[in-house]
Amino acid sequence: MAKAATAKKKPDSKTKTAAKKPAAKAAAAKKAAPKAAAKKPAAPKAAAKKPAAPKAAAKKPAAPKAAKAAAPKSSAAKPAAKAEAKAPAKRAPAKREKLEFSEGDFVVYPTHGVGQVTGVQNFEIAGEKLKLFVISFERERMTLKVPITKVKESGLRKLASRKVIDNALKALKGRVRVKRTMWSRRAQEYEAKINSGDPVQIAEVVRDLHRNEDQPDQSYSERQMYQAALDRFSRELAAVESTSPEEAVEKLENILSS
Repeated sequence: MAKAATAKKKPDSKTKTAAKKPAAKAAAAKKAAPKAAAKKPAAPKAAAKKPAAPKAAAKKPAAPKAAKAAAPKSSAAKPAAKAEAKAPAKRAPAKREKLEFSEGDFVVYPTHGVGQVTGVQNFEIAGEKLKLFVISFERERMTLKVPITKVKESGLRKLASRKVIDNALKALKGRVRVKRTMWSRRAQEYEAKINSGDPVQIAEVVRDLHRNEDQPDQSYSERQMYQAALDRFSRELAAVESTSPEEAVEKLENILSS
């Protein structure tokens, strides 16, 4: 009976050791598994170190600094080249200013009538250089100086063309037109026409204020206005036809009396 008990007990010890072994293996596996699992996260550390590479890439943009530093040299060289290119242009001779009138020309100034250009003078006024036409009016014994830049603004012009003079003579032969208004108002209109410098308008004043022997006498102011218009028109007519003012007046009076 005792042997049988021992015989039965032996298998129990084997089973115990067999059972212990798997348990030990399982415990060892459990212990080893966390260690291995704990070691695996070490890989991301290496991955975290990889971003260190962009630092080297960040250092690469240092090259453009050298390019920027070198760039001004080329830009500084370009203005020098432009300056060399512009230098010959300064040596070119200045163009002569084309003048509308020349010395000896007859011109008409609206408020003074026909005059003659005696020359061009240079003046310096308040630090500014000006060119002036010098115009002589023999009838008024007056000399007028007109800046070249103010010719159009002042109304200074050349003598009227032959066509304009013919139109003025045609107006002189036309019908008299006298408005039924006060003389003071008509006098203002006549004076504006005379000072316009237009030969046709001046001829109209001469026509309207002319009086024949069989017509009533004029007032003093009317005669003065008539003489001013006749003198202005006759002087331009004489300059255009290259005759004397006296001959021009005689021609106009013959047209008016016919």
